[in-house]
Amino acid sequence: MNWHDKRVKILLVFVVVITAIISWRIVSNIMGARAKAQQAGKGRTVAVATGFATYHNIKPQLKLSGHLDPIWQADVAAKISARLERVYVDVGDQVGQGQILAVLDAGELAATANSAQGSVFDARANLDNAETVLVRCKKLYTSGAISKADLDNAQFSRDMAAGKLVAAEGTYANALSRVQGTEVVAPQQGTIVKRYFHEGYYAPVGTALFNIADTTALQVKLNVPEGQISLVSLGAQADIVIPAMDNKKVLGTITKLAQVADLPARTFAAEVTVLNSNKELRGGLFANVVVEGKERQHVLTIPETAIVMREDQRTVYVVDKNNKISRKVLVTGYIGNGIVEILDGLTAEDEIVLSGQNRIREGSVVTKNDSGAQK
Repeated sequence: MNWHDKRVKILLVFVVVITAIISWRIVSNIMGARAKAQQAGKGRTVAVATGFATYHNIKPQLKLSGHLDPIWQADVAAKISARLERVYVDVGDQVGQGQILAVLDAGELAATANSAQGSVFDARANLDNAETVLVRCKKLYTSGAISKADLDNAQFSRDMAAGKLVAAEGTYANALSRVQGTEVVAPQQGTIVKRYFHEGYYAPVGTALFNIADTTALQVKLNVPEGQISLVSLGAQADIVIPAMDNKKVLGTITKLAQVADLPARTFAAEVTVLNSNKELRGGLFANVVVEGKERQHVLTIPETAIVMREDQRTVYVVDKNNKISRKVLVTGYIGNGIVEILDGLTAEDEIVLSGQNRIREGSVVTKNDSGAQK
């Protein structure tokens, strides 16, 4: 395109002008519609239910959910590469620390260990002989029967024999450790959760053979919101409700509570532990956790249904003496059980809209129905 062509320039100017006119018409229509809507809202009367904030004694509750997990759980792996010769436990069996769970084929490893042990015996005999020769050479050197070079050679032979013995013992210890590694043992007491393989499987080193869990106690991991962290304290008790067990309720204890919030969520990691010595509870079950705070006296509250969210702020519509609506931003505390604790932004003298907020806006004029919360 030739930008120096006069016709091209005229066409561009024409396109810009038309675009500007269309944009202006769109914006003016939108603004006009918004102004009409606001004027209509101000001019009409809407019937709403109103009431007043009231004072109550409240006992805050924190309700969170998670899963019951064992306090300890781990895979038990093979220390060597060998065939799985014998398996002594199955899923659901209780095992103690150090108990043998399975045995791997030790044929070749045992032969290697025996050979290494023979090398140790040979190296020890060579060292004994070298030390005997060294003692004899020292006596001969003292009497002048041999030279200093002969004595040095005897000392060198003795040191070499000692080094070979240390190397042989190291090789034997390694071979013996590999033989002992054919016994797969439980690192801690617990329950066999999974058995991955049957007898005859060739297990490469590091392959998990079993999964063991200690279910004598279970824990629920939680993320406590920043605004409710005051309800949680280390060592406090909590109710654990398990829906899968007909909403069975058990008592737990808060055993871990982070001192620093996780960002950007601004939550604190916590753990609630419940004893399970009778094995009645099972790991992996969904659980609801309820933590109760201390009762607070004479707290100003409003129904939770009165709250209107605006730009991440909790607000409420207030009715003045002329039945005209205005909006107030609230500072809230505890929210739960259908009520909201008011810390700032509202007084007991303010008449608020309890329902019908979706039909009004600031500036609306309302008529009042019977209210659910009286002054």
